[in-house]
Amino acid sequence: MSTNPARKIAETALEDTSTESIIRKKPGTVSSLRKARLDTWSVEAPSAETIQTQNKIWKYLLKYYFRVEMAGWEKLPDSPTLLVGIHSGTWLTMDAWVLCALWLRKFETRRTLHGTAHDTLFCMPGIGKYFKKVGVITASRDSVTAAFDKGHDVVVWPGGELDAMRAWSKRDKVTLGNRKGFVRQAIRSGVPITPVATTGGHDTVFVLSEGRAIAKRLNLKKWVRSEICPVILCVPFGITVEAFPMHIPLPSKIRVELLDPIEVSTDPEKENDQDYIDKLYTKVERSIQAGVDHLATKRKFPVFG
Repeated sequence: MSTNPARKIAETALEDTSTESIIRKKPGTVSSLRKARLDTWSVEAPSAETIQTQNKIWKYLLKYYFRVEMAGWEKLPDSPTLLVGIHSGTWLTMDAWVLCALWLRKFETRRTLHGTAHDTLFCMPGIGKYFKKVGVITASRDSVTAAFDKGHDVVVWPGGELDAMRAWSKRDKVTLGNRKGFVRQAIRSGVPITPVATTGGHDTVFVLSEGRAIAKRLNLKKWVRSEICPVILCVPFGITVEAFPMHIPLPSKIRVELLDPIEVSTDPEKENDQDYIDKLYTKVERSIQAGVDHLATKRKFPVFG
């Protein structure tokens, strides 16, 4: 197994790593700047002004552009929970954004949900700053633990880039990447896991190929922690290689459903019980897959839903 901390967090998702240990580089390098930006996460709730401004935009997008269908609010635990789902659409995972926007519209400042983002997105000028304003945090043990300590909810997408950039032919295949750190996080923080099923995100852009050979040639695993460099069919560039966000999401119909919560043992010893971890991971994965399969039966056509 690799001893590179950056690679480890990509492979295990919320495993036993702190932000300080994720990247160890010399001052003055690109990596040190990246680390500095990752260290500026906050678990404060988004401001009411930010929410009100965003809701004006998302009101249109949710109703008319993505024509969102949402179900399962009644299943959401009253106490903080770790939401676990899949996200699609390469760099611009609109199904993930839709879930967070729906949450903000429903709860405003009464209940805070922290989305989690890939380091590369979090470090980008403009996008990173916006993430912080709306409560997005890094997918590290420190930030997620701090959010739960604050009494907030957190949503993670363990599959990361393997999930978001999977080929369009796999759009209804749940990909968590065998990354089980989220189970250990739930045990540490004493919160239940709420699976989330979504469809439609992968119809906002068509991934023709995952571009693994391209990613390897460009050494993207070193630079942006990704083994995938998708070849996509998109607006406005047609067929192109997308090494960074560069497409306009199509107005695909997005469906979201919160599924039955899964209780997690609060016995700290269970964190080291691999059989227990594997069992819970499989239960979450199967729950999400069943939810996705159900939502997929409602789709009549790509994009139009």
